[in-house]
Amino acid sequence: GEILFIDARKMGTMVDRKHRELDYETEIKYIADTYHKWKKTIPQPVAIDNELGMVAESRGVYQIGKHEEKERYRDIKGFCKSATLDEVRSHEYILTPGRYVGIEKQADDGEPFDEKMNRLTGELAEMFAKRKSLEEEIRKRLGAIGYEF
Repeated sequence: GEILFIDARKMGTMVDRKHRELDYETEIKYIADTYHKWKKTIPQPVAIDNELGMVAESRGVYQIGKHEEKERYRDIKGFCKSATLDEVRSHEYILTPGRYVGIEKQADDGEPFDEKMNRLTGELAEMFAKRKSLEEEIRKRLGAIGYEF
């Protein structure tokens, strides 16, 4: 048998610190469609390129009716993976989806690594300085009303 792992952590919007809300018309439907395609397929591993340019694995085609490429289930890096029991066993039965679906390919922004690191560490230094001045201001104001620490 196989197990479908879906990692939907990047979907939806955060409604508060602990709760994420998924849109029914797009995200929930996409997850459900993925499950139904997976459930209705016959295992036939084949490497294919999908419309997003990612390499995916096809489990096969629908068992009933005409078959179109878009109707096949495919593993999508960073989103879903159909894993065998042997794969789950090799991960010591840990069922965290991220272990199986992998990481989606990141687009290259064209900025050389050294330049990007210099820019980002500069921004971080500015944020640290701002944090320090805000902390001093808070301490000063609390002290003014009798709450020094």
